[in-house]
Amino acid sequence: MTTEDKTAGVETILGNPQVAVRKMSTPLIISMLLVSIYNLADAAWVSGLGSDALAGVGFITPLFLILVGLGNGLGAGATASLSKYIGQERRDKADNGALHVIFITIIISIIVSIILLAILNPILQLMGAAGTTSYALSYANVLFTGTILFVLPNAMYGILRAEGDVNRTMVAMTISGIINIIIDPIFIYVLDMGVAGAAYATLLSVGIVILIIAYWFYIKRDTYIKPFWHRFHYDSAICFDILKVGLPASSELLMTAILTAFLSGLLTTVASTDAVAVYTTGWRVVSLGTMPIIGISTALVSIVGANLGARRFENIRLAHNYSMKLAFVVGLIVAVLLYIFAPQVVVLFSYSVGSTHLASSMVDFLRAMTLYYLFMAIGAPSTFLFQGVGKGLTALFQTIMRTVILSIICAYLLAIVFNMGEHGVWYGIILGQAIASIITWIWSTEYVKRLIRHGSTEG
Repeated sequence: MTTEDKTAGVETILGNPQVAVRKMSTPLIISMLLVSIYNLADAAWVSGLGSDALAGVGFITPLFLILVGLGNGLGAGATASLSKYIGQERRDKADNGALHVIFITIIISIIVSIILLAILNPILQLMGAAGTTSYALSYANVLFTGTILFVLPNAMYGILRAEGDVNRTMVAMTISGIINIIIDPIFIYVLDMGVAGAAYATLLSVGIVILIIAYWFYIKRDTYIKPFWHRFHYDSAICFDILKVGLPASSELLMTAILTAFLSGLLTTVASTDAVAVYTTGWRVVSLGTMPIIGISTALVSIVGANLGARRFENIRLAHNYSMKLAFVVGLIVAVLLYIFAPQVVVLFSYSVGSTHLASSMVDFLRAMTLYYLFMAIGAPSTFLFQGVGKGLTALFQTIMRTVILSIICAYLLAIVFNMGEHGVWYGIILGQAIASIITWIWSTEYVKRLIRHGSTEG
């Protein structure tokens, strides 16, 4: 690969690791914040329909996370595999790999859409949706029918991230977010479509992203990776490279969905459906606060992948350590701001007569969850490092350990055994995150040391 062949993004991910983390993180953080903001906008507008509508949409959150996880996971698989090919100076393989990503995403999206629509009703009954079921169905039937429109853009973002082009990702997400915020109230209230309107607005806004990225790939043609159709030839090794990270990474948010479903059921047992509304709506705010940490961690995937392909193992260690330090500083700032301004944030979700009684509980929840960010700042970069080196199953196991095992156990013990009610659920999430993050940090540090010593990705 000559210097002329390289784009600025490729030069960044193969350059100074600390500079790469900063330059890659900033657009990703902005992008992810925008996505979270328009998810919050959905909740804010839906809350005007009352607490039942808000809880109904909240019950769909675990299933919605499957779509988010699917897109993010396939995007992570794209980033890890394609950035490695770039580091190996195999541009032809990167181009062909990008086409594999697109085709795999389309096929999996159709399958997942059919499955979600089939299991929707029984899952809602198991979760105890009860009187909020009609709202949940109105929202989910629309959203899951258009699964491909939601998943494909996230996979395409992964292609751009693989070549270090995070600025275009930011542009596409910005346009999508602005459109969603504008049309949400129009679909929900002006067109009188209720919660279904929020789903239609989401699909329309993310669907536009596909057109924008297709324009860059096929009309402007100025990306480093060029997924032109005539360059496609099926390669099972490329499929394996993408899916060995993509499928486990997709399953990571499925684990989060399982956690959310379990906690929703636990909250209805120890409290009420109002507690579910507090948790699911408050978690959107918490998730917004985690976006800077996730952005920094996501940047690490392409940096690690490219340096792995180029066999620059010391750069992997430097990037990992720096990303944790940066994430911790950012997490501390977010925690302090959220603690101080929690009452002002909660106003967005409790302005209607039907939801105003949730305000004080939401403030308590948000303030309790500020500790979550500090532990996540250590754990998230460590898990994403394993995605970057192609060890998707290791990253998945760490997520299962954090969510399905530790958080559920801790939440159950504090809420039921120690009779702390809904507050026990909140503190159980934090305790599970703390234990898992410390284990993951030690694990990743030792792995990188072995990688430097032996030059092998085994172990």
